[in-house]
Amino acid sequence: MTEVAIIGASMTRFGEREAWVNELLAEAGDACLDDAGVAPADVEHLYVSNMASGEFEGTTGVPNALAHDLGAVPAYTQRVDQTSSSGGAGVYAAWQSVASGASEMTLLVGGEKMTHRTTGEATDVIASLTHPVEYKHGVTLPSFAGLTARTYLNEYDAPRESLAEVAVKNHRNGVDNPHAQFRREIDTETALNSPLVADPLRLYDFCPITDGSAALLFCPVEVAREHADSFVTVSGVAGATDTHVVHERTDPTTMRGVVESGREAFDRAGLSPDDVDVAELHDMFTILEFLQYEGLGFADPGTAWQDAMDGVTARDGALPVNTSGGLKSKGHPLGASGVAQVFEIYRQLLGDAGERQVDADVGLACNVGGFGNCVTTAIMEVR
Repeated sequence: MTEVAIIGASMTRFGEREAWVNELLAEAGDACLDDAGVAPADVEHLYVSNMASGEFEGTTGVPNALAHDLGAVPAYTQRVDQTSSSGGAGVYAAWQSVASGASEMTLLVGGEKMTHRTTGEATDVIASLTHPVEYKHGVTLPSFAGLTARTYLNEYDAPRESLAEVAVKNHRNGVDNPHAQFRREIDTETALNSPLVADPLRLYDFCPITDGSAALLFCPVEVAREHADSFVTVSGVAGATDTHVVHERTDPTTMRGVVESGREAFDRAGLSPDDVDVAELHDMFTILEFLQYEGLGFADPGTAWQDAMDGVTARDGALPVNTSGGLKSKGHPLGASGVAQVFEIYRQLLGDAGERQVDADVGLACNVGGFGNCVTTAIMEVR
């Protein structure tokens, strides 16, 4: 199997954008190719991670439109939809295309246009990924998050302030990310006193609705050496699913898709959680940062909150988590989020993260779909 490298990456500004999805995708794709110094005509495979351009905009056929806009014709194109983990699934697909030998230059672009719809409309589109029986009864992802957060706090005697600390930390990190949607700090009191959404979770426990895109360029390591003196390799990547019906899970605080995808990714990389220097976790809700942190083996069950309170996951801690600001501060344009997570790890490993730079040789990104229904975990190293 071919060893896979990433030689270019880009990310647009996240937030409320006037551009529509095709324009957002082209913006990131162009910037990524420029970053790598690769011509569009050299792209052999082009993947687009996108959950709901049809539902949000009435726009379909985005991959072939992007190939035209970039000048990448006649590249093979494919759309990757795995709900809110579409970006991570795209990373896996792009890795597979190069690792299998099918392509020597694969471009992945993830993007979503969401802010032109009301919060209710956007929430309804996202909630459609739930099981039809749950959806019929009005179940949404925020309600799952609230129920799980209450279970976690009660089961492990964790203080409510520990969830607020996740929001405070990630907003602090987002200040130094020029691409982030929210570049302002908040304090614990603000987080705890914000409007209640799904008990015990409040407004600042949730990520925003976002427009934006991000892109990555994959190739074999042998080809990467022709383009760059230093690059990043994808040393391990894996995906897994959990039950579609959330209430069928034995323990809602254990995300089996995270556990399984993480275990396989570490096995492929020949590494362990102790080797990871920086991580990007899918904090669509603050409680998810704890569940992934534990599921990936960074802490024992029920102890992630202690690491958060002790500053272990802060930018100057032993294992910085979400140096980008996470989905919480950076934003969450569904199809772009998993790609943007890898963009952050790529910049960190190359030492190009600016004010948010940490000391890192190994990084991990975990992208979650739904409430853990589908998960992709990727481990990267610098060369």
